[in-house]
Amino acid sequence: MFDAMSPKTGARYEGRVTVAEAGLSGMITLRGALDTIAQPVADATGLEVPDTLGIVEEGGRALAWMSPDEMMLFCAYEDAADLAARLAEATADEHALVVDMSDARAIFVLTGAETSLRETLAKLTPADVRPEAFPAGMVRRSRLAQAAAAFWIANDGTLRVMCFRSVADYVFALLSHAAHPEGAVDHF
Repeated sequence: MFDAMSPKTGARYEGRVTVAEAGLSGMITLRGALDTIAQPVADATGLEVPDTLGIVEEGGRALAWMSPDEMMLFCAYEDAADLAARLAEATADEHALVVDMSDARAIFVLTGAETSLRETLAKLTPADVRPEAFPAGMVRRSRLAQAAAAFWIANDGTLRVMCFRSVADYVFALLSHAAHPEGAVDHF
């Protein structure tokens, strides 16, 4: 057994917005026909299944629509293994896949004025992040420069960015550069 470590422990940058690594986060991928796994997932998590492109948050957990056959459950890191086992059991009668992805992903939390959060993100993604195209409660999968990412504005007004752990250094640098008041960072 290993001691779990977040990919960018304590990483933080203060600019037009603050960029901070979220620390260890539980992330469980759920794949299958959403109409058949929706009820078992709702029963096991206590969360409503989100609409297309939606994310629902309650009680420290969030359930995000990721694609027509995929959802992602965000939870406390220490709860992920147990929740994954419960979800696998709950969906056992369906053609479904449940995988604890907690150690394969990284999450960054950006805080600041909503306009600045959107401007920071707009520098990096081709996705339309204007409020009318990307409201709070919507999750988007796109690219941040050359890295695949998902992002959403959480209920608390923060911008959350999820990426593969293998590109966490790169994504942190991108976000920090984009958050710099002058548009560039000398060092980290």
